[in-house]
Amino acid sequence: MTDKTNPSADGKKKFDIKQFAGDLGKAASTAADSISKTAVVAADKTKEVATKSQAAILGAVDQNGNGEIDIEDVIIMGLKVPGIRVDRANFLQKELHTKFPQEVIDDAIAYNPMHAKIPTEVIDHIADEVIKYERACVSGISTALGMPGGVAMVATIPADIAQYYGYMLRATQKLMYLYGFPAIDVEEQGQTFDSETMNTLIVCMGVMYGAAGANNALKAMAKALAAGVEKQLLRKALTKGTIYPIVKSVAKWFSIKMTKEVFAGFFKKAIPVVGGVIGGGITFLSFKPCCDKLKACLQNTMLSNPDYCPTAEDDDLVIIDSEVTE
Repeated sequence: MTDKTNPSADGKKKFDIKQFAGDLGKAASTAADSISKTAVVAADKTKEVATKSQAAILGAVDQNGNGEIDIEDVIIMGLKVPGIRVDRANFLQKELHTKFPQEVIDDAIAYNPMHAKIPTEVIDHIADEVIKYERACVSGISTALGMPGGVAMVATIPADIAQYYGYMLRATQKLMYLYGFPAIDVEEQGQTFDSETMNTLIVCMGVMYGAAGANNALKAMAKALAAGVEKQLLRKALTKGTIYPIVKSVAKWFSIKMTKEVFAGFFKKAIPVVGGVIGGGITFLSFKPCCDKLKACLQNTMLSNPDYCPTAEDDDLVIIDSEVTE
């Protein structure tokens, strides 16, 4: 006979599957609610850390104090890296001393390699070796960004940016000297660099990254120098004349690009380490193509190519106009 209380034969209650399911559901709901609250707290903390990290990065990278990450910042940081500034005379002497008599080298230093009648294939070979060497240096940048996360990562970002662009700027100086440009004044004046120097390097960086108008600006500079335009007039063209609008355009384009690469790469944790270099577009793999673009532009100007043939496009490469000469 079965008891109405539904006990088992040995006096113990039978397992109630419905009650168990109900209890389990309540426990799961409680646990889910707890996890959800924990996730919200964790997300809030992550957001807070990210905001602080972003402010810390901006504070470290913003060298010109304009509240943005832009091309001037990376140039200033890069030029401050020890060993990045290149002495033109010493560089040309070192690269040419085993290949040519001293009088030829002296001519190249006093004027440029084309004036000294140094074969273009020799200059091209040296340029390739320069790019290869600087790219190898880039592979030695710290891999710290691939290790700790959060705030611990912040301190490594400015250093890696400075090193990467430092090597790029060193390659830029060397390539310009090989292909006929005069010495660039990379000495710091107080807390800033000379405007002409800054704008010249902005144009070169624009060429390296394919910014619109940068190639024409660099060719216009070469044309002016080959024609014997006075340095003061070229300076005016770079700082407030015909080339300056291109400088501003390149700077604006680069500012957007740089901000996205630094912050998007950092906060999405999409900063792969490729050969020891930070990612987000600023990678070991991008270094050589950038340098190759600058080399290709410099190879065919009035300062570097003895067989240079002016084209209709050259008529638009005007340095001196009423705005500049006033």
